[in-house]
Amino acid sequence: MIFKRSYKYQSTMPIDGIKSKLLGQHMQIHQMDFEVSEKNGVLRIIPHAERETHLKTLPITHIDLDGKGSKTKVKISSKMRRIDSGGPQLIVIFCLFLLIAAALFFLFGTAEHRSYTYILGGVGLAIFIMFWIKMETGYFDYVRKIRDYIKTQTSAT
Repeated sequence: MIFKRSYKYQSTMPIDGIKSKLLGQHMQIHQMDFEVSEKNGVLRIIPHAERETHLKTLPITHIDLDGKGSKTKVKISSKMRRIDSGGPQLIVIFCLFLLIAAALFFLFGTAEHRSYTYILGGVGLAIFIMFWIKMETGYFDYVRKIRDYIKTQTSAT
């Protein structure tokens, strides 16, 4: 869906070096604690949101490591937690229905229904733009900062 992000790059560190630098580490992003753990050979970065009282949309990040000699291919995949995905999906579907209704009024409506087209289309776009700005400062900001943290930790020094 539109909330999944993946990023690939190549590191000069070996797989064991990357794992030793990342495993067990905690990072703070916007006063939220994220921990790096390993499950089935894949590194995972999960948020600790047990004590969180505010509604936040948080990512779960997986790090796949593929060793090619002295270099390692790193693939970072982030997706929304299942518990957080319902609200954003409903907002996107609602905006999509508003835009579809505006298009139908435009295509099949008469001149007197033209105002419905503009109202529904404008409301749908306005809600989606506000939603996307909120996601960029929240969820996608977490994803970017986690990716940057991983990249700085896995660069060979």
